[in-house]
Order: sequence, then C-alpha cells, then structure tokens
Amino acid sequence: MSSRLAALRQSLELLPSPVAERPGLLLRDPFGYTSQVLIIPPPLVPLLCLFDGAHGEQDLAAALVRATGDAAASEFAGRLALTLGESGFLENDDLARRREERHRSFACAERREPHFAGEAYPEEAAALRTLLDGWLRGIDERTVPQGVYAVAAPHVSLEGGFRCYASAYRALPPAAAERTFVVLGTSHYGAPERFGLTRKDFVTPLGVARSARPLVDRLVRSGGGAVVLEDYCHAVEHSIEFQLLFLQHLFGPGVRVLPILCGPFAKATQGAGRPEDDPAVARFLGALAELQASEGQRLAWVLGVDLAHVGRRYGDDADARTGTAPLAEVEVRDRRRIATLLAGDADGFWEAVQEQQDELNWCGASPLYSFLKATAPKRGALLRYEQWNIDPASVVSFAALAFGRDESTPTGEGGV
Repeated sequence: MSSRLAALRQSLELLPSPVAERPGLLLRDPFGYTSQVLIIPPPLVPLLCLFDGAHGEQDLAAALVRATGDAAASEFAGRLALTLGESGFLENDDLARRREERHRSFACAERREPHFAGEAYPEEAAALRTLLDGWLRGIDERTVPQGVYAVAAPHVSLEGGFRCYASAYRALPPAAAERTFVVLGTSHYGAPERFGLTRKDFVTPLGVARSARPLVDRLVRSGGGAVVLEDYCHAVEHSIEFQLLFLQHLFGPGVRVLPILCGPFAKATQGAGRPEDDPAVARFLGALAELQASEGQRLAWVLGVDLAHVGRRYGDDADARTGTAPLAEVEVRDRRRIATLLAGDADGFWEAVQEQQDELNWCGASPLYSFLKATAPKRGALLRYEQWNIDPASVVSFAALAFGRDESTPTGEGGV
C-alpha cells in the first residue's frame, strides 16, 4: 500500500504563471511560511487534486503515467510530492514547524516590520516621498463633506490605485494630525467573524508609526471572543501597511494608529441576518461604537478596502476587462452599494452585499460595515471610482470615499 499524500494547503495563492516561457500554475505562500515559488506545468496541474489527504503516491504515479503515456513517469511522482512537501506547500510536519516558528517570531517581535517595502513601493524614504508627493499633487480637487473624519481608500497595488489613494488622503484635514487613526483593513487571510489586533508599532521606510496601545488594550478587554490579539495576519497583510505610507507622509512618521484587521462576515454573507447576529461580532462592533462615543473627535478613521473582484483570478468562467459591457454593469452595481455607504445606511448596505451571496466579491465589506455600525456617518461623498485589470483576465474595482459630520452637506460624486 502506498504512503498517503499530504494535503495541498488551502491557504496558497494559485495564479496563472506570469512567465511566458514557463506556462502553468504559479504557487506561492501569502503567509510567508516559505519564500519558495513554484510553477506547475499545465500537464501536472490536474494532478494537484490528488493532494487531498485521501490519495496515495501510487494514485499519483498512475495518474502521471496516464497523463504522459510514459511508464517511467511514475518515478516522478515521489519527486513531485517531495518538492511540494519540502517547499512548504503541503499540510505536513514541516509546515507545522514553519508555521509555529513564524507565529512565535511575530508574537515576540517588538515592532511590525515592513513586509512590502522594495517590492510594492520603494524601500528608500526619499524615493517613497517623491512618489507619494507626485501622486498627491497630481490629483484634481474634489468636493468633500464638511468635517471629514473618515476616508476609505483602496488597498489594491499602489501603481494601480494611486489616483484613488490620493483622492482619499487629500480629503483628510490638516487637523487630523492630532488624532489617533483607527485603520480598518480587510483581512485577506484571517478567520471569519474575527478582528485582528496588535500592540506593535508599525515600521515603514518613513519611520515608526506609534500604536495606540491604551485603545488596543481597551478593545481587548471589551471586544470579547472575536478579538485575536497579535494576529499573525498583521505580519503579511498589505491593507493596513499601504495606508500607513500616506498617513506618515501627510501627518508625520510618528502618527498614532489603532490597526484592526477585519475578517469576512462569512455567515451573514452566505445566509440571512446581519453580521451582529453572531454574538462575538456584535460584542466587538459594540466595543468599537463605545470607543467612538467616548473618544469622539480624538479619532479619525481610515478604511483600506477594495470593492468588486471579477474574472478568472477570482473563479469566474469568463475573462474580465475594463471598458466592456459586463464591467459597466459591475460599475452600476458598485455604485448602488456605494450610495448606501454614503447615506450611512448599514442595513441597506448589507442587504446589497447579501444579493446572490455577494457574487461581486467585495473584499472590503466587513471593514465598511464595521465602520458604519461604529460611527453612524451622516453624510459621505464619492470622490473617485475606478476599475483596474489586475491581470489580463481579472478586474478589481475600488473607490475613494470621504465621510463628514454635517448632515446638510450634499453628496458629491466624482469621476470614473
């Protein structure tokens, strides 16, 4: 009887190979347990389904022979399993060791180090400031509400979403420098119905953003079972890191931040009801609302959120391309949801998210809903809306939003 194959990790990113001369499926680990990147050739891609914890090496060898017509190909089965296992892509003892070491290292670290510097943005401070300055100065003015206390910006790649980033951050008033920024970011890898907190300061090439530790501790005490303290997802998540670059650039490297990663509200998205029907979620949302009520204008809010995700990368059967009729329809639906946000209508927003179980895949739904419930904004403005082909067959949409305290301020709507 052949030895059983370990299961392929469910947490891997599986993407079409970007290397023209090496087609296939690219495997990489967003959690950083391994730095290895593998490209599986097209004939071998279907064989990955055998790494499910139920099949053995003999099954893999037989499948290889059928796929190639070469009896000698069965010898490759062991090498394939070994390569995947030693690279950290299988649920085995090696992965458990890697995971434990990485989580312990983050928990013990004094600061959250930059994860994307030198990859998603320049690691030299001068070059980064020049880049951010160019984006912020190059954007046109948009009408914003009075008393802006919150903005929503993308977390998509900076080069794809820089116009929306700049539109959002230009809406923040200079007086915000004296406030603590509550940064709600999408947790792409966190558990559903959970909120990731950390007491660590955040380091970027621009300096060290200070953690509002007393407020973190307050949420830990009052937030209940939905809180994950020193959530490892902070170590690898970009949705908050990208926001800090703009906050530090505008308000100084030592800006005070309360970073919160919001896991998906999976139960409420897939069924009836509201996210707060989960008692743990309800308790945390209540704690956030109490924080806003007690701290008031000492807080400013920043949301790192994207909107729709459509196309091959996100499991759709057809290619998605900006400027086409299907993406025009996505924009119409996006704007309907945005209208509920600008009106501060939490119930209306969640009803829109629940339509067809959020087939638009709004990854920012949980931070946006949490913000609405915590602060009950009176008036918002859409400053900019865009769609971007993240690859030739997939599109992400995102927007710049600003929220104010003045009910009489008309809702603005800016360009596409």
